[in-house]
Amino acid sequence: MLPQIGKVDRATFDELIFPRLGKKDKTVLIGPQHGVDAAAIELPDGSVMVLAEDPTFGMPVLMPHFGWAIVHICASDVAVLGVKPRYMTICLMLPPGTEDKVLENIWKEIHQECQKLEITIVGGHTGVYPGIAYPLNGGCTMIGLGKKDQLTPASNARVGDRVILTKGPAIEAAGILALQAEKTLTKKFGKALTEKAKGYFFDMTVVKDALVAAPYAHAMHDATEGGLINCVYEIVAASGTGVTLFEEKIFIPEEIKAICDHFNIDPLISISEGTLVITATPENTPRLLSDLKQNGIPAWEIGEVTVKDRVFIRSDGKREELTPVSVDPFWEAYFSTLEG
Repeated sequence: MLPQIGKVDRATFDELIFPRLGKKDKTVLIGPQHGVDAAAIELPDGSVMVLAEDPTFGMPVLMPHFGWAIVHICASDVAVLGVKPRYMTICLMLPPGTEDKVLENIWKEIHQECQKLEITIVGGHTGVYPGIAYPLNGGCTMIGLGKKDQLTPASNARVGDRVILTKGPAIEAAGILALQAEKTLTKKFGKALTEKAKGYFFDMTVVKDALVAAPYAHAMHDATEGGLINCVYEIVAASGTGVTLFEEKIFIPEEIKAICDHFNIDPLISISEGTLVITATPENTPRLLSDLKQNGIPAWEIGEVTVKDRVFIRSDGKREELTPVSVDPFWEAYFSTLEG
């Protein structure tokens, strides 16, 4: 059964989509897989083209920086394969009645962020269509060029690798909910905490994280729907390995914990664009952590890739099976802020 909102689940993907992928082509090095962020295609000269496709839902709270979100969310999916994003196409759909200034602001921001990340816009489509309430990125394709030995897909984790987390969990959930419910949260927690939580909006990118980590990483994946737990599960499922994950090693910033507690959602399973999960050898992990922190990106070692069992050890020592997240609690919390 399809979800009421958000990505289709693993079972739907495996049953309906994965068996029907058109003509097989041996140049496809990395094709569609649940939890793998981008594709990789081998080119005639032996280099690889990495490409990813993403929509961006035009929720009202995103609109002041919708262009920023489009570019960084799409670029992140290429960067996690260890390749720098280089080219972009976009399908920007606008509802009837959209003012010229709205399009101008969105497009200026897309242009500015592409300039900062050294990405060239090479095509796309922009138009006005009925049936949508807010501007919608109907599909942004991001492309990068690199070498085969650069690739760091989620399917490349290896037994013995350490699991590294950047920034903390629930980055996206906390940032968006803080913006959406600013008045209520300011009244409850004060202006300082709420402003800090709002600032996580601009942490909803892993482009920098991934490009810093790439020289040391085996596998990388950003924690979108289902949050940190789902992200780790998708890595080990794609890699055919196990994992031991330690709750006590997962740092949750005070303001993220406060926002999640207010909405009664679990930060470990809430959408977290901006959180990068990396696997790397024990030998490379100290240098990886050091390089991330030197670049202003906090990071922690939170577990280890194992042969088979997928275990989550709670802070009280209780051992649980690590399983995929079926429902991300963020969406119910977000739509609750729109009521009334």
